[in-house]
Amino acid sequence: MSDLFLEFINYEVLFKLTFAAIAGIGIGLERELKGKPLGLKTCLIISVMACLLTVVSYESAFLYSKEYSRPMDPGRIPSYLISGIGFLGAGVILRRGNEAISGLTTASLVLAAAGIGITIGAGFYIEALTGIIFLIIGIKVVPPLFDKIGPKKLQEKEIKIKLYIEKSTNLTELVKEINNKKLGVKRLVIKEELDDIIINSIITAHRGSYTTDIYYELKSIMGVMQVEVESVE
Repeated sequence: MSDLFLEFINYEVLFKLTFAAIAGIGIGLERELKGKPLGLKTCLIISVMACLLTVVSYESAFLYSKEYSRPMDPGRIPSYLISGIGFLGAGVILRRGNEAISGLTTASLVLAAAGIGITIGAGFYIEALTGIIFLIIGIKVVPPLFDKIGPKKLQEKEIKIKLYIEKSTNLTELVKEINNKKLGVKRLVIKEELDDIIINSIITAHRGSYTTDIYYELKSIMGVMQVEVESVE
């Protein structure tokens, strides 16, 4: 059984898929480090499936077109299918009220599902199985691994806060106090009102931190009268 399995393995295809997966991880990691919505999982899924569909298109042309016969393009129908699936995937991408974008991984999985179906339909069973394995690794294994041993940036989450501050408070010292509580200030908007000062900010905290704990930490700072906290992830 194992010999039969090895006979059907195309090592060049496996190399291409591995290379595509590594490239997708690299691109996605760079995007996540910059805080972009197109992250690690999304880039890996798209990269692997784009590679897989390209392999299918090229290999199908060699397998199913005959020399001296009428030219054929076995990848024509799958290409139209992928275009249609793109609109379906766009339907699951949402922009929430807190300006965060959700649904990108789901949209890419819609594309991936179509790609797997096309691959199996063309008779590339080993390639389809390999693509599925890479997708599972990319979604279930790689992100938790980077959360534990990856750069510090990947171990953080963003919290949207709104602080009502007494006018007599030194704002520079207040920001320093926030930093002393192991919270990073990413964006700061200060607005002065009649009775107080309002600060809108995006802060970063460890991914394992509870939003309620962050609320109490901010509430304990001298000069802070009221706190509003909202997770953006």
